[in-house]
Amino acid sequence: MTCDHRTRPLHGARFTMTGSPSGLFGELFVDGEMASAMSDRALLHGMLGFEAMLASALEAESIAPPGTADLVTAQCDPDLYDIAEIGRAATLAGNPAIPLVKALTARVAAVAPEQAKWVHFGATSQDVIDSGYVHVLGCGLKLIDLRLGRLAQAVRALAEAHRATPMIGRTFLQQAVPITFGVKTALWLDPLLESRQVLHDMLAAPIVQLAGAAGTLAALGDDGDRVQARFVALTQGAASSLIPWHAQRHRIARLAAELGILTGNLGKIARDVGLMAQTEIGEVAEPEAPGKGGSSAMPHKRNPVLCTLILASAQRAPGLVATMLSALPHEHERALGGWHAEWPTLPELFKVAGSALAQTITLIEGLQVFPERMRANIDLTQGLVMSERVSLALAATLGKAQAHHLLEEASRACIAQNRHLRDVLAAMPAVTEHLTAEALADLFDPTTYRGASDAIIDRVLARCAQEPVPRKAAPAREDRIIDA
Repeated sequence: MTCDHRTRPLHGARFTMTGSPSGLFGELFVDGEMASAMSDRALLHGMLGFEAMLASALEAESIAPPGTADLVTAQCDPDLYDIAEIGRAATLAGNPAIPLVKALTARVAAVAPEQAKWVHFGATSQDVIDSGYVHVLGCGLKLIDLRLGRLAQAVRALAEAHRATPMIGRTFLQQAVPITFGVKTALWLDPLLESRQVLHDMLAAPIVQLAGAAGTLAALGDDGDRVQARFVALTQGAASSLIPWHAQRHRIARLAAELGILTGNLGKIARDVGLMAQTEIGEVAEPEAPGKGGSSAMPHKRNPVLCTLILASAQRAPGLVATMLSALPHEHERALGGWHAEWPTLPELFKVAGSALAQTITLIEGLQVFPERMRANIDLTQGLVMSERVSLALAATLGKAQAHHLLEEASRACIAQNRHLRDVLAAMPAVTEHLTAEALADLFDPTTYRGASDAIIDRVLARCAQEPVPRKAAPAREDRIIDA
């Protein structure tokens, strides 16, 4: 679903389904919905929306004569403009706002020559383009928010279903101690909820741009602040910035960073699933579908293609975020290149994050889980992964150092003799003097060695059950951008 760019400019967007992107790579790296939200047409819609709202503000403040807003808005239909022609002119002009304003002015002049002078009055090209991108990024954030909500519910379902499913925990890619698959998925879920809250805050109170040539709205004289306030009031759901943000790009950079963090956390999920799906591990598998994950050479292969694509996005995102951060030091009141670097970069970051989200939803909603393999992998070391628990039980009577020494000795014997650690310990008088056979058996049950797992899961599930709301502590006028 993407913003329907036929809706009234800069107002609440409707959503419609779109087709897949054409091309050799299909939807491997960008899905049709996000591609549409980030399209040239979406930006054109937002830019024309700026001009319509500006004309409305000028008329409402009695600067432009009655009827100006309707005349200008009537010419702000994206279908009236040739995107390719604007693009060709932008190559010479340096940005697409200049030829667009020229074309809009000509269309208004053809209907009412006297009113044409109010088109773009008091504004500058950066106002048009920044506000256009506010619309575009808002459409993208709506998609991100919807997808994160859906993914959160899918991961939540895994956490609930596998709260007590034992599996081995791994550190440094080696077996550590047992955990549950439920706590593992809860740890996947929590950072996704954090990103959803942060991005939801940005979506909830967008900030548009109307600042004039050097940020002071000097062309509007004493009316500048009043026109800006009216402009913001007419732009549905928007807030006013305390300052012009032509060269203060911290909000844009913060948005980029959060998208990078989100994509990295999706990559964490994909990395875990990919490792758990290895032939020798076999604890999970990607969803099955005819032709999915095949090999051109090996008919037996079932490659983790979803994990591959998610990780590809996670590896691309940091470079895009770095570009946005490196563009922060703008020169004086308007940038010499830094602003321009944002134009292709941030939409691409949305495409990368959106694609990773779509692939992760498919992965998690259809994930195949094999609890019997998880249990079998716990038993691979013949009880060695339970040595910590036994050592702690013995420490209550023997002291920590002596208990640790006994378990080291027993672990070496377990490996050398290829025997289960429980059997080795059962033959050691220093152990059986303090632990009965029944007590030893209980200590080797991984299902009862869960520590605070249930509490961790419960906290994350409780957070998941709450819909994200704008954080009241965050200053709505200073730290928000993005409109849909």
